[in-house]
Amino acid sequence: MGVTAMIPDATIGQLLTEASSRWGVIWDPAASRTRVLMMMPRKERKLYEMHGDMVEHGQPVISIFHRPRAEATLLQEQGLDPRLASFLFVDLASSDLGSWLQHLVTREGWLRSTVEVHPVPFSMGLPNQRRFEIERLLLFRHPDIPDIERYHLPFSVASLAGKCFVSLPARQAAEHARQQAEVLGVGRLERPAPEPAVDVPAPEPEPASEPESRADEAPTSEARSLAEGPGDEPVPLPQVAEPDRPETLLENVNRRVDEAIEEMVAVETEAVAVPTVDTTSIPAPPLPEDNSQEPEGVADVDDAPPVPAATPEPEMSLIEAEFRALIQELMDAGVEPGDMMDDPRWEDLNERAVAAELNAWGLFVEMTGQQG
Repeated sequence: MGVTAMIPDATIGQLLTEASSRWGVIWDPAASRTRVLMMMPRKERKLYEMHGDMVEHGQPVISIFHRPRAEATLLQEQGLDPRLASFLFVDLASSDLGSWLQHLVTREGWLRSTVEVHPVPFSMGLPNQRRFEIERLLLFRHPDIPDIERYHLPFSVASLAGKCFVSLPARQAAEHARQQAEVLGVGRLERPAPEPAVDVPAPEPEPASEPESRADEAPTSEARSLAEGPGDEPVPLPQVAEPDRPETLLENVNRRVDEAIEEMVAVETEAVAVPTVDTTSIPAPPLPEDNSQEPEGVADVDDAPPVPAATPEPEMSLIEAEFRALIQELMDAGVEPGDMMDDPRWEDLNERAVAAELNAWGLFVEMTGQQG
């Protein structure tokens, strides 16, 4: 399987020149490459934009569609109506040619032949056309598309500009993306969110432990001096430190408690069993339902791990939800899978899905049951 991305305003020749800098170790400059022309029904064009996602290949595959315009009459002279077909030029490693096209020939009955790519005759007066050497390519066509012997272009295949679809090997592409993320110092958006929430409080008490310990020593010494007066040395010290903690918890959880209750809790902090008994007993008569929730809130504050577990992040992205909604809407309307790509919303949504690295083709196959 591969990972397909769309690169706008590019040429095959440009991407081949920049291949080493773009894809690093994924690209093998010593591998022999070849070019083929694929002709499929126009309504199935969207299926073959993501063809690399369903095919195993070892090297990047670069493809670009071409739509005949002024040169369309040259195809009509050969018995082919260009309005019924889409023309895809594919540049790929010779070792990937079989896996890229074999299942089309064996399962869908595609036919194989050869075609010569000629420059458009200068007699047609096309602007900005260039002369180039005739290129002989392998031709693979859908059985509903008639055969041709010549295909005319104003530029060479390598100089055609437009939307280039680049399919990278899935495993190598994932490793390359991980390496690039490490170099740039970024990673997946999902991971940094929980990590700082857990890691930040952990290192904070370590450096701040020294000043906090010093700050704690001051009140403890004052507390001891006050304790020495009445004569109760060991008893009030742990009692005063222990009720302080439940008081802060109650303040965080029971924000709706009246100020009178807080004063009562502050006065009764000197006793050992009074804060624990009174805080639970005071809110019991007026709000029985809130009391059942208050101990749950206190337990939730004490237990740090269940707090992040209670707020799971959504697994489905917005673009995936929008893509699934469109497919489901078309399916409910009775639209055939092969005709879904004709919907005016499909092209924009598909481009945004590719930019978000969403496996749009896999979702399409999953929901419609189609096979590439």
